Amino acid sequence: MKLSNDSLPGLKQTRKLAIWMTMLLILLVLTACGGGAQSTADAPIAIAECDPNNPATISECGTVIVALTDADGDFLNYTVDVLSLKLETANGRIVETLPRTTRINFTDYVDLTELVSVATIPPATYVSGTISMDYVDAEVFVEVDGESKAAVVTDLDGNALTQTELKITLSNHDQLNIVKGRSALLQLDFDLDASHMVDIIPTPATAASEQFIVAEVSPVDEKDIRARGPLASVSEDEMTYTVAIRPFHDRDGDFGRMKIHVTDETEFEVDETVYVGVEGLRALSAAGVGTPTIAQGTLNVAERKFTANIVLAGSSVPGIDRDAVVGNVIARNGNLLTVRGATVIAADRRAHFHDDVTVEVGPETTVFKDGDRASDLGIDAVSIGQRVTIRGVVEQTATDALTPQIHIDATAGAIRMHVTHLLGVVNTVMPGQTDITLHGIDRRRVQIFDFSGTGIFAEDDADPANYEVATGNLTLADFAAGKPIVAYGFPTAFGMAPPDFTGRTVIDYVDVRSALGVGWGAAGTATPFSSLGIDGLILNNQNEDIALRHHIKNGPVLIDLTRLDSDTTIVPRTADRSVFYIKTADSLRQYSVFDDFINNLSLSLDGATTAHSMHARGHYNSDTNTFTAYKIGVYLLEP
Repeated sequence: MKLSNDSLPGLKQTRKLAIWMTMLLILLVLTACGGGAQSTADAPIAIAECDPNNPATISECGTVIVALTDADGDFLNYTVDVLSLKLETANGRIVETLPRTTRINFTDYVDLTELVSVATIPPATYVSGTISMDYVDAEVFVEVDGESKAAVVTDLDGNALTQTELKITLSNHDQLNIVKGRSALLQLDFDLDASHMVDIIPTPATAASEQFIVAEVSPVDEKDIRARGPLASVSEDEMTYTVAIRPFHDRDGDFGRMKIHVTDETEFEVDETVYVGVEGLRALSAAGVGTPTIAQGTLNVAERKFTANIVLAGSSVPGIDRDAVVGNVIARNGNLLTVRGATVIAADRRAHFHDDVTVEVGPETTVFKDGDRASDLGIDAVSIGQRVTIRGVVEQTATDALTPQIHIDATAGAIRMHVTHLLGVVNTVMPGQTDITLHGIDRRRVQIFDFSGTGIFAEDDADPANYEVATGNLTLADFAAGKPIVAYGFPTAFGMAPPDFTGRTVIDYVDVRSALGVGWGAAGTATPFSSLGIDGLILNNQNEDIALRHHIKNGPVLIDLTRLDSDTTIVPRTADRSVFYIKTADSLRQYSVFDDFINNLSLSLDGATTAHSMHARGHYNSDTNTFTAYKIGVYLLEP
């Protein structure tokens, strides 16, 4: 039928009415099904369809792998109880990811990340999390002139902390999406150095806490991963085994299941016998369900696949059949070792920090080395600086009530030598060797180490002013002299130097990471920056409100911001992931896009709100006075 022009307006009105009625019907249906307004983030599955405790509906759930790490800092020990980690969706649904309180020493996680929990939760998009911690039984120590000193953690007003709660809001561009039948990752980074202002003068020392804790769906820092827990099952065909996650030194509890992949190169130590690849899996299977395990390796974030490089099981796990101590050897007198910065893991109780522990070893002491399958290592392999885990029997002699002397008899025990971390400044570079001024070993000042006996002759003993690092095929730029250096490897066997150290990984000044920290006193400042924009921030280095903290740590070099010739420019790195955050008293907002961070920071600094402190991590170029950051955080004091 042909329509005239006069009939078109009526037809258009009829179509509009039909479309309007259809949309109204759809809206009514959606309202009836959903019980009211619902965010698209929560739309995938109603919470009633996923009950993690109901076998009939658990297949409708997803899982979140919760991991924990820490940025580098000056604490020797920072042990607190984590009470809860709750996740929240946009419309207020809250789920708990920790089944019980767990005790954590955050200083263990500078160079690695620990898997804390594998929680089964309803599918949704989670936009924030809340972490609660208990400081009543905290164990915190700082370093003063090479010695440990107990510290009390306080709020900014000087009151000792009891319990704290911090809400962390994720970036709009980087939220936690939980999908049915799949795993997602959430990594918490408690930056101890950024979070505290330490005063070492009083006894005990004080650490005023600001709690910079960042939650990352796509971690900025990629570190080795560690997973602990009793064995649940083994599959030779898949080259995997599964554990019931039990983080840190917890003796009970079930924090979820995790599948550990192994390769033909994975090193196993099961009941103090070394295996490789599938033979290790078979030894693990023979040890049986419930055997304690620790695995260290890497996590493929995209595939959520954890692959172990080293697996310890049975009596090889510290604190299972025998007591254990973890720390660095600072001195050796024959078969008597002194281990400093020690965590003592007793077989019948929880781990505790002790600054110095003496250990007696002997010809029957078994020695293992990370990444070395040799079984003929002797106790002479253990030299000064070496990071170790030693298993034996604790013998405590109370020299006085306040400072009990801890001694471990490891004459029938075992030692595992771990990769050790050097920090220094390059003196000279030559083929296959770099000589450095050594500043620290595993974040302890070099002055505490006694290198007597490390050389073939006394004149060959290691000299911190000219510490010889064998680099093999690892190369450094010829112009690296005078620049900071980081090396990972092993000290040369005791009595066999030079060289003093063999580097497996050497990082020169181009890649050595730096940390910037500045504070503006109790009241803060309204003008922390000379300018801020999408191109970066320019610090006001001469701000009269600047307090005690105003430095850049560039490797071992400490740079005073107030003594620089110009204001320091801070820019975001343009490659790879970055995270930025704005903290207030009890919450922290995260941003993955620098423009969003700058816009919110500009709006917040309105004259009434002041900046209390700022922290950044990245790389500092002293030639241009420019700090290129992958993490930037600002703490604001709201009126």
